[in-house]
Amino acid sequence: MRKTTKTLFAVIAVSVLFLGSSAVSQAGDSMNKKLTIVFVHGLWADGSCWSKVITPLVDKGYTVLSVQNPTTSLDDDVAATKKVLDRADGDIVLVGHSWGGSVITEAGADPRVKALVYIAAYAPDKGETVASLTESVAPTILAGFLQNANGYLTLSKEGVVKAFATDLSPKEKDLIYAVQPPAFQKVFSGVGVNAAWRTKPSWYVVASEDNTINPELEKRLAKRANAKTTILKSSHVAMLSKPNEVLEVILDAVKNVSK
Repeated sequence: MRKTTKTLFAVIAVSVLFLGSSAVSQAGDSMNKKLTIVFVHGLWADGSCWSKVITPLVDKGYTVLSVQNPTTSLDDDVAATKKVLDRADGDIVLVGHSWGGSVITEAGADPRVKALVYIAAYAPDKGETVASLTESVAPTILAGFLQNANGYLTLSKEGVVKAFATDLSPKEKDLIYAVQPPAFQKVFSGVGVNAAWRTKPSWYVVASEDNTINPELEKRLAKRANAKTTILKSSHVAMLSKPNEVLEVILDAVKNVSK
């Protein structure tokens, strides 16, 4: 009889624990479904450059969307981003890399966007351009590796290796070079009318080994935006070379939005 009673209590205890953990899990899933994380890539990249952070976010139950920018002008890329924002449910955390920072600074004015995450990115103020920000600091080596075909710019293979993705494997560098979309030179003169970081909480990852955007400019932009800043010893493509660390920053932004 005692043995039967003990067994019954054990079954009840396990059932309670299971139901409790299931409820917590369902609550977490419900919370995740109310928020969408939208990624915006930069120049000479596409939406797949976020693959190393997208997969773990999806595994955690988050809805994730990645924009495919035409990289033809600020207006065009903002329009592409807005189309993706319109697919999102609930609140949005907007993440931008490099040139994508200019795009999220503009598109981030959408009231559904609750947080901005900049990864080695431009964060211009009203009236500023990528060109004006770049010229405000010492130049990097990037310009020496640009190839111009009728106004559309790509990176040479050497540029990918030395300026863009120095700390990736040879195979990853080959892939970046092969799939890079050309960027129309008009993007460098695009002037935004919004500066979403002035009103939205922001996070910033500085890539200290960046040879594409001067790390000192990244630090300055992060400070100006009052962004929660993380400095990583990384090349320009921190989301590929330091995906775990970048993921932590994104999750911190998500956590703050979900409070």
